[in-house]
Amino acid sequence: MSKKVLLVNDIAGYGKVALSAMIPILSHMKYEVFNLPTALVSNTLDYGKFDILETTDYMRNTINVWNELGFEFDAISTGFIVSKTQTELVTDFCAKKAERGTLIFVDPIMGDDGKLYNGIGDETVKLMQRLISVADYIVPNYTEASYLTGVSYKAEGTTREELYNIIDKLRKLGAKSVVITSGILENKKHVVVGYDHKKNEYFTIPFEEIPIRFPGTGDIFSSVFIGKIMNNNDLITSIEKAMNVVEKMILQNKDNVDKYKGIPLEAYMGVIEE
Repeated sequence: MSKKVLLVNDIAGYGKVALSAMIPILSHMKYEVFNLPTALVSNTLDYGKFDILETTDYMRNTINVWNELGFEFDAISTGFIVSKTQTELVTDFCAKKAERGTLIFVDPIMGDDGKLYNGIGDETVKLMQRLISVADYIVPNYTEASYLTGVSYKAEGTTREELYNIIDKLRKLGAKSVVITSGILENKKHVVVGYDHKKNEYFTIPFEEIPIRFPGTGDIFSSVFIGKIMNNNDLITSIEKAMNVVEKMILQNKDNVDKYKGIPLEAYMGVIEE
């Protein structure tokens, strides 16, 4: 029987990001995929004009129905969460499921390039600290990890020791395994750094930055990463496979005229290893 994965994230009407990216990837990897939309978004935010319909009441009612029906999941992955109420709702839901053995993956989507996204403030950061406290795996970028721990973001680059210090602070908040993407060292080398709670060891994985922006690459990374972890790959292997998929997909689509809509669906299936 295939494993059941619940995705808690937004869905865009125009653009292959969030649920629109994650559902086909994890389905292709042979998982039974369910979803709980946090918002309906007209299009990816990169276009500069968009509309968002928050779905908090729907989420609350759906969780109540699922609890009455006794639905269970092998893993839950959380992404973009719109409000304080949603964050509290998702955290309580994940905490209860974690007690029953469900693996919890958290991508604390709050900002990038040293800044929080519009509408994200200190209250959201504090709420996200509570959500990562129930997580088995968290995948913040360097910006999000800095805000979650109160450590200054350094655009010019930081040291491996400082990144490991951030990891320790995230672990003190309750996170088990930590994967910080888009780390920058002082020599301008780009790295993924983290901590594997099963092996009790830190790691650093260097990579070459591709100076092309596609919305949704983080969702692609998370999907492949989750799929590999759920298939009993170790942490570093899962990260490396996810990194390879993202790199291949960016390179294959680098000449696309409209990059704001993300990477086309048909590009996914040819580069994801079974």
